[in-house]
Amino acid sequence: MPGRSDDREVIRQAVAGCDGVLTVLVPWGVNHYASGTAQAVMDFAEPGTRLIFSCGWHISRDGKDVYSWQLRYLVPVVGWLAKLFRAVDLDDQVEATNRIFASDTRWTVVRGSDLEEGESQGLPLWSRHVGDPVLASNKTRRIDFALFMVEALTDDALIHEAPAIVGRETPSALAHGGGTP
Repeated sequence: MPGRSDDREVIRQAVAGCDGVLTVLVPWGVNHYASGTAQAVMDFAEPGTRLIFSCGWHISRDGKDVYSWQLRYLVPVVGWLAKLFRAVDLDDQVEATNRIFASDTRWTVVRGSDLEEGESQGLPLWSRHVGDPVLASNKTRRIDFALFMVEALTDDALIHEAPAIVGRETPSALAHGGGTP
């Protein structure tokens, strides 16, 4: 269905009758694109619908994430510049996820690491908190990110979780018990 994902009418039509909805929270512009999208999905999805949202690692559900010094400084600086040029509003992505976390819907917020191309390595590993050594490689194959999003539709253990993911075959995953069985 063509249309902007923050257009409430487009969202209403798109989620009608769906058992599950996959949503990318894109912080484009400075007009509440991400929070508008998230709110419309939550408003119009039928009760009990499984809602899977995706965003970056900079989102924190409980404040217990431990970020590298680079990310702690890069996000505010790049975020400020992007907002100044009216290109991206990372604060709006935070607002979107805060609304999701406060909702009583059946949500999961997948926090993706840096994406790379390549063949699938299988279902990514995840942790509740950025800073977990398993996540240190900060890479996930694009196809495996999608695999995790689809898997989350049927994994009730992920309801009300905000998993940060990393590729199964990355060095940090292999060093901390990941890898192909």
